[in-house]
Amino acid sequence: MFGLDPTLLFLLFFCLFAACAFEFVNGFHDTANAVATVIYTHSLKPTQAVVWSGFMNFLGLLTGGVGVTMSIIGLLPTELLIDSNVYHSMAMALSLLISAILWNLGTWYLGIPASSSHTLIGSIIGIGVGHALLPENSNKGISAINWDKAIEIGQALLLSPLFGFALAIILMYILKKTVQNKAIFKEPKKNTPPPLWIRAILVTTCTLVSFFHGRNDGQKGIGLVMVILIAFLPGYFAVNTNLDLVEVKTSLIQVRQIVAKIDTVPLSEKEVESYHKVLKAGDELDTILVDGLTTAKLSVDQKFQIRKAALTINKNAKKLIESESVALSATDLNALKRATAGKKAPFFSFGASSSSGIAGITDFAPAWVMWLVALSLGLGTMVGWKRIVVTIGEKIGKNHLTYAQGASAELIASLTIGLATAYKWPVSTTHVLSSGIAGTMVANRGIKNLQGGTVKNIVMAWVLTLPITIILSATLFVLFRWITG
Repeated sequence: MFGLDPTLLFLLFFCLFAACAFEFVNGFHDTANAVATVIYTHSLKPTQAVVWSGFMNFLGLLTGGVGVTMSIIGLLPTELLIDSNVYHSMAMALSLLISAILWNLGTWYLGIPASSSHTLIGSIIGIGVGHALLPENSNKGISAINWDKAIEIGQALLLSPLFGFALAIILMYILKKTVQNKAIFKEPKKNTPPPLWIRAILVTTCTLVSFFHGRNDGQKGIGLVMVILIAFLPGYFAVNTNLDLVEVKTSLIQVRQIVAKIDTVPLSEKEVESYHKVLKAGDELDTILVDGLTTAKLSVDQKFQIRKAALTINKNAKKLIESESVALSATDLNALKRATAGKKAPFFSFGASSSSGIAGITDFAPAWVMWLVALSLGLGTMVGWKRIVVTIGEKIGKNHLTYAQGASAELIASLTIGLATAYKWPVSTTHVLSSGIAGTMVANRGIKNLQGGTVKNIVMAWVLTLPITIILSATLFVLFRWITG
């Protein structure tokens, strides 16, 4: 099957199972963030809440595209994404999966709202660190890691909780000044549903958080599965085999023509390097894309060459587009963006998803992958929610969560996650919602209204997730590479 020997075939299915397990754990680990308020306020029964949340996570993932997926994959060193040695790629996939799942399960068991996003990203950076530690890469050091992408994602992960915290305080202040009915600011009565209008607000915000969690966090699972498929079956998944190579060549011509217009005199040394890399990779890609060539006629080696050229062009063209030293007209800049990164995906994109332009070569996911991950996330959402619901509802603030606080925190969380997904930034649903709830508690009675112990545990998980997963993933990667040779 697929031309793999029995051992590799077993490892392929094991890795796919582990990727689904990660997304399943992600579902029940993060479910509490969406359902805590509706369960805690008795707006919905627990079974109703988790089933509805699971369905909306499922729907959100299927409509989310692959922008966040490719941001995650872009953290990996380019050398690993074009390594044709299946055992090397297997070591990468296993290290990622094991470190991410171990940390997610550990924090869930302790009832700490830790971030699946931080966990996965820390594991991916750990792969880069482990790759840099290999003897053959001793001269490259940590430069093998895509630090530009790591910094970009790190900023999104850091700023989104602060944004949620501040916005929640502002929203609570506005509600206090404008809403006359004070029932919304009271703690839920035991076993008594809230007034219908409050209930409708809470169910709506739960729906939005669940939907946008699927659109953002679900894509991380797609990224994991695609890394595994590229590792084990490069002949099928190294490039998008449904791509029209004539359209790719048209985009390539545009890229080469526009980049050739750039005056290199005012550019920095690194920008000049990016300029030459784009032109060189463009020449290499043009050499392969001869007239009449289709993806069906490509050899595995050609697919890796095309993949390498596409990744090089997009990575370095983005640096040129973002540089203030590059003197191009607005028309040329927009054309270069379209020719490389492609046009923005529609809001609803069920099934197979991919980008256009040069990015369409590597930025894709088959329909069955999206459905597989969506089902794993949706099913995971329906279990394991109790431990973290109590933390969210009762242990962040010294007072129990009120209707207004729950609705405000979830509204801010859905807004933040939705915006992040639109800009292809992976953010933490856990941290955004937890910080939003903390903000509502502060808005209610000041900073003293926070429970120091719980907040300390959440912050410690926030701080420790990256270094622990980096160390664990790097160690596993070096170990597996040593075992496989």
